[in-house]
Amino acid sequence: MSAVAPVTLAEIRKGLAWRKQLDKVFVIVGLLILLLCLGLLAVLFLDLVIQGAPRFGWDFFTSFPSRKAERAGILSPMVGTTLIMLVTVLAALPVGVAAAIYLEEYAPKNWFTGIIEINVTNLAGVPSIVYGLLALGLFVYQFDFGQSILSAGLTLALLILPIVIVATRESLRSVPKAIREAAYGLGATRWEVTKDHVLPYSTGGILTGLILGLSRAIGETAPIITIGALSFIAFLPPSPVTGEFPFLNFEWLKSEFTAMPIQMFNWISRPDQAFQVNAAAAGAILLGMSLAMNAVAIWIRYRFRKKINW
Repeated sequence: MSAVAPVTLAEIRKGLAWRKQLDKVFVIVGLLILLLCLGLLAVLFLDLVIQGAPRFGWDFFTSFPSRKAERAGILSPMVGTTLIMLVTVLAALPVGVAAAIYLEEYAPKNWFTGIIEINVTNLAGVPSIVYGLLALGLFVYQFDFGQSILSAGLTLALLILPIVIVATRESLRSVPKAIREAAYGLGATRWEVTKDHVLPYSTGGILTGLILGLSRAIGETAPIITIGALSFIAFLPPSPVTGEFPFLNFEWLKSEFTAMPIQMFNWISRPDQAFQVNAAAAGAILLGMSLAMNAVAIWIRYRFRKKINW
């Protein structure tokens, strides 16, 4: 058997230099793709702003939709979107965080939990229309919630639940095991370790995942169309806050609703060019809301990371 020739130092240096060059090429290509995507987004946003500029004004925010383009506004769609997002947060956050804590801190590592983890990950890629059909049969008809804000919020909560679970689990995993072991060594129970040590350190990642999920949900159209969102509403739901005890009103959960994406779809489908301007203005506002939510997520992550010392 012939002996293998030893690798010389020059060959090793040549191989390392070649790998470093490949790394630089990869970084440059990735940076160019990132700049291209950001450029396309900036062009789209700027185009919407330019088209919708004639409608930007206080009247546009405080007026109801109308059959006359110059008098139409986004008051009811914007209020509807806000209330739907409120229900989505209240439903998705506790369920998603609880599921992630169980899978990461309590569940045994066996084939059953493996199946659950695979399905949770796969659910993030399910088309949104499937969630709409599920909600139509479950919330609208089976639970008899009707075509209401409650049904819409729960539908979008199901949609973003996998995102919240995955983001929470990743945030929990980022907490060093040494912190858990130190707490166990001092006699803390598993729940005390999770509640007093793991969750506080992972709060930034959890909130970031939630906001990113809401950024996706705020622009969804197919699920809420499926459950019966209206395309024209000239009234607001009942106020959640009242002046009499107990100062909370839950009638708004049963109210009919519309949302910003639905209103945009209604306007863009009309032949009058003035409605196209309204749709562009609403699109710029909706995209701005989504970008603002992402900016808040980045800020929250930055602030919580500054407080972590390990």
